[in-house]
Amino acid sequence: MFDVFRNNMKVLMALLMLLIIPSFVFFGIEGYTRFRDASEPVARVGSERITRTEWDAAHRREVERLSAAMPGLDRALLEGDDSRRATLQRLLDERVLARAAQDMRLVTTDRRLAAELLRDPTIAQLRKPDGSLDVQRYQDLLRSQGLTAEQFEASVRAELARDSVTRIVRDSAFMPRALADWATQAFFERREVALATFRPADFAAAVRVTDDELQTFYQQHADDFRTPEQARIEYVVLDLEAVAARVAVTEDDLRAYYQQNVADTTRAEQRRAAHILLQLDPKASEADKTRVRAEAQQLLAELRRDPSRFAELARARSQDPGSAAKGGDLDWFGRGAMVKPFEDAVFALQKGQISDIVETDFGLHIIQLIDVRRPAPEPFEKARPRIEAELRRQLAQRQFAESAERFSNLVYEQADSLEPVARELGVPVRQATVERTGPVGEADAVLREPAVLRAVFNEEALGQKRNSPAIELGGNRLVSVRVVEHRPAQRQPFEAVAAQVRQRIVQERARAAALEAARQAHAQWPAQPNAASGLRAPVLVSRQAAQGLPPAAVRAALSARLDGDAPAWVLVDLGPEGAAVMRVRRGPARDTPDALQQRNERQELARLWGEGAARAYLAALRQRYEAEILVK
Repeated sequence: MFDVFRNNMKVLMALLMLLIIPSFVFFGIEGYTRFRDASEPVARVGSERITRTEWDAAHRREVERLSAAMPGLDRALLEGDDSRRATLQRLLDERVLARAAQDMRLVTTDRRLAAELLRDPTIAQLRKPDGSLDVQRYQDLLRSQGLTAEQFEASVRAELARDSVTRIVRDSAFMPRALADWATQAFFERREVALATFRPADFAAAVRVTDDELQTFYQQHADDFRTPEQARIEYVVLDLEAVAARVAVTEDDLRAYYQQNVADTTRAEQRRAAHILLQLDPKASEADKTRVRAEAQQLLAELRRDPSRFAELARARSQDPGSAAKGGDLDWFGRGAMVKPFEDAVFALQKGQISDIVETDFGLHIIQLIDVRRPAPEPFEKARPRIEAELRRQLAQRQFAESAERFSNLVYEQADSLEPVARELGVPVRQATVERTGPVGEADAVLREPAVLRAVFNEEALGQKRNSPAIELGGNRLVSVRVVEHRPAQRQPFEAVAAQVRQRIVQERARAAALEAARQAHAQWPAQPNAASGLRAPVLVSRQAAQGLPPAAVRAALSARLDGDAPAWVLVDLGPEGAAVMRVRRGPARDTPDALQQRNERQELARLWGEGAARAYLAALRQRYEAEILVK
């Protein structure tokens, strides 16, 4: 049967060569390596694999989301190993929950999807005066994030279905009252702590280091004293700002945009309202719901008879701690600031009118509209700079795909230089020095992106010094880098790092001496009557008030076992800060909170209990679907 293969082996080998060689010509061996690395599985759920490319893309989205939510956040904090690992764990859990939702046949209805979208304040602000969604502005918003409405809504549907899996467990959690009271008492417990610290700095002067010890330490830890590998690079970035700078905007375009978005003051209408809230848990019993509704009907009847008593009754009866003292006044707000049922009721009222009973997740509301204001439109000339910037941004979003394609082609076709793409698309060629961990000194955030650093420190880039392919970073950003100079890591000579070596030895020995002194004190002080003289004045410590103690010391003090009125002596290793010895006594009991605070605390504990149950259920699902992370 194998004679055909044996007799025609040369023909088969020639055919294979014809198939393989052109691929190497077009893509190169490094292309195969990059493809292999990109498709490398980093986690799995059963037989389903999560690749490094998917991990990188998910982390880029997470970084963009957090950067948008917290503009002042240092992006370097988001690019560490811990942050990337957390993203991979979330990605893995999403796949597990998606499997579970599919097996449980959980789906998201159109009605629930619409309600969820309008809970987003950014989307809620896109509603027209009649309450309907401005579809064009909605699509523009999504386009700025590289999404279509279909893609975004599909992702929200999937997210809601995944959330339903654990919500079933989370919302059904129950914590007995006795257990809640015990947990609350432990959480708010106070303890009297007298502390003595043993800091390495106090022992450093006594440390002696010989020249032979310096040499020995250097030889044993020589790799700790290497200069880091560095690359001097050129790079170009294409983003919305670069595209917007080249967009042509006419006077007619600006005036049309002004009329549609600025001169129309109905979009900016604000209302001032007051309310009386009677809290009602959606999961309350029917008896409790009936009782609270009856109370709300009685209040409404009193207000119908005498509307002038609204502020008086709000102060006396409202259960909203933020507004009750102000007669229920919520101050001015616009559309999108309140939950949908409340907002709809407010914007349907006439000035001075009192609503019927409005039910939300917070409870039952009675609302009075105090006033309405429509700010005068901003003059065109004053608004012009802002309008032009916004219009350029919107037009740039629509033109970005075309510019991105041209960017990708140019950096590939003219791979010896970044100047051609810079000239054609009007972006500057920038320079920087980077290490494998990130840029040296102040630099663009894009240089902290793992995908960019991988593009710099691969063998082809370091050896051939050609443009990298266009690197897509999310948020409508493309980058290409080229290595100008490569400096390999090198071991520094002993003479250059002798001072650093001495400092390392002194630090380690001083810390060891501090820890040993603390151990001796911990062993001796409990039996010495005058031991308190070595301690600071005692302070009352709790989880809410650390009194300046390190977190490790607070945890140790609150977890120390106390027998009656006898103190506990505790030794705490504070890491680089040395060690501490503490005398811990029981503190005064917490003042009994009022009934409302007790109820709120029990509800919060029940919520935390539910979250814990949901996490345990997710852990069980990981085992059921054979989910695991594959990378170290």
